[in-house]
Amino acid sequence: MTEPPFPDAVAAEQVPPRPRKSLYPQAIRDLYDHGLAGREKRALGDAFGLQNFGVNLTKLAPGAISALRHAHAKQDEFIYVLQGTPMLYTDAGATLLAPGLCAGFKAGSGNAHRLVNESAQDVLYLEIGDRTPGDRVDYPDDDLLAVGTDGGWLFTHKDGKPYP
Repeated sequence: MTEPPFPDAVAAEQVPPRPRKSLYPQAIRDLYDHGLAGREKRALGDAFGLQNFGVNLTKLAPGAISALRHAHAKQDEFIYVLQGTPMLYTDAGATLLAPGLCAGFKAGSGNAHRLVNESAQDVLYLEIGDRTPGDRVDYPDDDLLAVGTDGGWLFTHKDGKPYP
């Protein structure tokens, strides 16, 4: 089976946004829909068929969140702010970011993190993460765990009970 041809270059803003705002279970989306609704991700890496790591151009409208605060067991993450001033929340507290600032989250560190746009302007940033199989994601502020499987992410309560 041959792969479709991938472009040599694209205008990042022309890559279509992901149609689904979140992969979280419906019960979690219901709790955080207000913050997730203002998040728009363009999967730049997918546009080139990248398999070992992902690159997203993510826009957060005022009041939007990047994700629930989370920490990956096996996957590294990196963000680079292009526009706006998001607040980065980690286990150490809050840090105001600005264009040109970046942050990285080493796999297995346990340092849970997320961005929140508390400003009146849009935030635009790049997020880069590897796609190491078998990852586990802990959400310390929520009753949620995620495990990467061959079929995608499996979300459960912290006691292991699956979400409907």
